[in-house]
Parts: sequence; C-alpha cells; structure tokens
Amino acid sequence: MKSKMILAVAALLAASLSPGRERERPTPSGPQFKYVGGTEKLVPHCEGNLELGSTALTFRCPEGSITILYDSISQMQYRPDVSKKIWKMKLKWKMRPDVDSPIVSSKHNRYFTVLYGTKAATQAMVLDVTPEAMRPYLAEIDLKAGKRVEVRSFEDYD
Repeated sequence: MKSKMILAVAALLAASLSPGRERERPTPSGPQFKYVGGTEKLVPHCEGNLELGSTALTFRCPEGSITILYDSISQMQYRPDVSKKIWKMKLKWKMRPDVDSPIVSSKHNRYFTVLYGTKAATQAMVLDVTPEAMRPYLAEIDLKAGKRVEVRSFEDYD
C-alpha cells in the first residue's frame, strides 16, 4: 500500500516537472483573469486565463490573446489600483482601465499590471484577478521573468 502511494506521488511529481511543457494553471471555476485595460486592441472585459510559458506569458480569452516575452517586461505590479507612476506615463491606451482611484481603493489587491516593450514604445496590460487566483502565479512569474512583481502589502498594526 505504501509503495503504491509513493509511486503515485512520484508519477505526479515527474509529470508536473517535465521540461519544455507549457503549463496553464488549473481553473476550477472558469476564467480567473479579466482584461480591464491596456495598449493592445482586445475586447473589453474579455475573461480568460494566464499561461506561463518558458519564454513568455500569455493572456488568452475567447476573443483573442496577448503574448508578452519575459525579456520585454520592464515592470509588474499587483495592487488594488493602477499606480500613479503608470497613470503619469504617456501610454497610448486602447482601453483605459476603469479602476478605483488610488485614494479610495480597497485593501485588497485586484489589478495585475504589466509594462513591456521598449522605452520608445512602452505597452501595458491590466488584468483584474482576485488574490486567491493570483497567489499561485506570483513566484513563478518572478522566477521566469527574472523580475519581481511589486505587490502592495497590507499589514495591520494594532
């Protein structure tokens, strides 16, 4: 009995670690990401999934997709809003994010913002995603992109 359990765990581990295999996080309740703004032409509020490949991350929804090479990423944020720094940039929004202002935002991160491209032509993608859905992605994105996702932390000081 014990040996069967060990073999089953070993098989699952080997399957999950197989090299060259593009992975998509399991989505038990359907699409977990929603496109709420960016410089790419995509259907507004398109719901889909984030795939983390070996060289790029791809947001894929039924109406289209956006693929971002890790090497082209300049900044990533996961916050309850879009930061003032990003709002001040002269980005050519195709869909301007309609998110809460930073002054009235909640204490829950919801927006994953990725800046990518070159300094001459910076692109942006803003996805709405719950903390529960985003948490499993953070470490893998940091590792594959070679950059940290800036996460707004909320700590209570009682």
